[in-house]
Amino acid sequence: MKKKDERWVRNCSSNPPIYFKTENLLEELRLNTVCESAQCPNQGKCFTDGTATFLLLGNTCTRNCRFCAVEHGSPQSVDEEEPRRISKAVTILNLDHVVLTSVTRDDLPDGGASQFTKTIRIVRKENPKVTLEVLIPDFNGSQEALYAVLNEKPDVLNHNLETIPRLYPKVRPQADYQRSLKLLRRAKDYQTHSFTKSGLMVGLGENREEIVAVMENLRNVDCNFLTIGQYLRPSFNHHPIIRHVSQEEFESYKEIGERMGFKAVFSSRFVRSSFMAGKFFKKALQH
Repeated sequence: MKKKDERWVRNCSSNPPIYFKTENLLEELRLNTVCESAQCPNQGKCFTDGTATFLLLGNTCTRNCRFCAVEHGSPQSVDEEEPRRISKAVTILNLDHVVLTSVTRDDLPDGGASQFTKTIRIVRKENPKVTLEVLIPDFNGSQEALYAVLNEKPDVLNHNLETIPRLYPKVRPQADYQRSLKLLRRAKDYQTHSFTKSGLMVGLGENREEIVAVMENLRNVDCNFLTIGQYLRPSFNHHPIIRHVSQEEFESYKEIGERMGFKAVFSSRFVRSSFMAGKFFKKALQH
């Protein structure tokens, strides 16, 4: 019997000409996006909205998380012109909220922090009205790398916990739950007035109580924003989907999180950490 394909189905574009215009621009500027590299199901909507999450430092990660579609292996050298090309794309797309993320680069002394700082500076210089959100790796726990990014005063500093601590050895063997939690604590203790944000996937084998416990951990380090979405398996070589979470459960996490004191919780099946990030940020500021 043929095995059921559990990989996700992309949300289709409602306006193909705009979608292809965005796609062609990114290709012309030789820019990577997490939308494409991570096989995000929301790529159709985001490209049609004329936006994307820029992926710094190539599209090859030095880690091998079992949930992630991004390629892993030996990464390419740092592209010094990448920040300028990203800024050009921001200008052409007329973005008002920019999300910058990266592959994890354990091969670099600063984990790639300097590429974030260069990109933030040039984007701000050439597009002074934008708000900036960075979704950073853990920089191997480097306080100096984290502070270098925070010194550029991003409006939002995002670092995803991704899952519960019990599942880290299976799902994120090269990461460390406490190290990531410590990063978020340091980001709040460092007085730059950036909001902090984190994201979780559900359906990897956790239970409801464990998710709520992680939410409490995040509030204990004063994390401001939280996203929660269904894990969707990129291929049969990745971690299996253990369960499909109901919309009622997603809505309950939103209610619980708001009672805990998060400024905003975005919880639904197709939610990803940078999906509709600009609208999410602006809505959160209204509360």
